[in-house]
Formats: sequence, C-alpha cells, structure tokens
Amino acid sequence: MKILKTKIKGLLVIKQKNNLDKRGNLRETFDTRILNKKFIFEYCTSSKPKTLRGFHFQYKFQQAKYINVLKGKILDYVIDLRKNSKTFGKLFKITLSDSNCLSLYIPAGFAH
Repeated sequence: MKILKTKIKGLLVIKQKNNLDKRGNLRETFDTRILNKKFIFEYCTSSKPKTLRGFHFQYKFQQAKYINVLKGKILDYVIDLRKNSKTFGKLFKITLSDSNCLSLYIPAGFAH
C-alpha cells in the first residue's frame, strides 16, 4: 500500500497492491501500520450500473470514510465542507475500480 496526498489537506488516495495468480487475486485493502486511522464501523454496498447516489454528509456526528471498490468501478466526488479550510467548497473527483486498486480516505467534514 502507498499513500498519495491530494491538493486538499487530509484527503488521501491509497494505492493498493493486487497480487494475481492462477487462482485469482489477493489485495490488502487496509493496514493501520500504513494508514493510522480508526473507524467506528464498516459496511459494503452494491449498485446497479449507471446508478447515481447523492452526496452523504453528517452534520452533527461527522465521521471519516474509507472508500474501496472490490468489483466494478465508481466515479466518486468529494466536496470539502470544512468552514475554516483553505479548500472549503473545493471538489475532488476520482475513479476507483477493481482494476486500478485505488481507495480513498475522506476525513470528517467532507461530503461525498
């Protein structure tokens, strides 16, 4: 795993290693030794092709998110909603897929 910084403070892209062999693949999706973050819970969603989901944001109980795609691909948009941030209102977009092995760490205070 390798951490790649973005132009928005705290927003990180994580490049994972996909280990392929004749049986399939093995990919480590998270390692606290590399991305030292704590998460309260984890969940998995699936969407039909060409599905558009709205932006998610927690106002009162803000939380960080770790986005990872195991099958298919998504175009993810992130908006900095931290009022005191130099990048307030700035947009970041990225394609995450099973083939590019990228994940996204989104700090609290962002909609995505």
